[in-house]
Amino acid sequence: MIRFDSVAMRYPRAPERAVTNISIEAARGRITAIVGPNGSGKSTLVRGLLRRLPLLEGRITVDGDDVASLGHREFARRVAVVPQREEPAFPIHVRDYVALGRHPHTGAWRAPRVEDARAVATAMERAGVEPLADRPTDELSGGEWQRARIARALAQGAPALVLDEPTTFLDIGHEMAMFELLDALARDGHAVLLVSHQLNLVARFAQSMVLLHRGAIIAAGDPPSVMRGEILERVYEWPLVVTRDPAVGAPSLVPLRQSTARQ
Repeated sequence: MIRFDSVAMRYPRAPERAVTNISIEAARGRITAIVGPNGSGKSTLVRGLLRRLPLLEGRITVDGDDVASLGHREFARRVAVVPQREEPAFPIHVRDYVALGRHPHTGAWRAPRVEDARAVATAMERAGVEPLADRPTDELSGGEWQRARIARALAQGAPALVLDEPTTFLDIGHEMAMFELLDALARDGHAVLLVSHQLNLVARFAQSMVLLHRGAIIAAGDPPSVMRGEILERVYEWPLVVTRDPAVGAPSLVPLRQSTARQ
């Protein structure tokens, strides 16, 4: 569905490349998670997908079509993106904000149709923002705003969903609800590409993990093959152990206090 083929990018005036030789495939029916420490290049890949940073090498495709050849509306019909940072130019009600996700289907001048209203209602229900429908966006908490943004992406109805740190500002309950939602979307046939620092939750829900470090892929595969202590300790430069989640058996990272690690 979404492919990064030998992608390299560099920010203007930066002396080194932000990412180099990155190849990732996010297939339908799966959660593919990109993980890694701060500055490893995770969000850079999202900017490349959105064409906000030009490619030095390689290409990014959606269903085999180069994203550079897709118009903005066609791209939005195929891929819904929740970026890490976003603020509305002016406050609007949550229902109207979520309805912006239908713009690729309605255009600027066509009146919303019954199916558009249905898509907005379904997206709000799935993201858990129905009670916020009549609240202005500038009155939302950080977690409420994050869920409203995800509802807008769901309203697009695109077969692929890309999320950059979607659980930022969310409490434990809403974090779990978010990952359960992404799991349900993948089971429904969506391609879910996720950038996250939440390694333990990713290990529970994702089918594929890609670990980045200093702009390069260090490990890739299923969670057990990536969540290995010797790899993570070297990448994150912190003492840790990898155990098993007692609830589901997935790998689980436990960071150690440095004083404990020295004993």
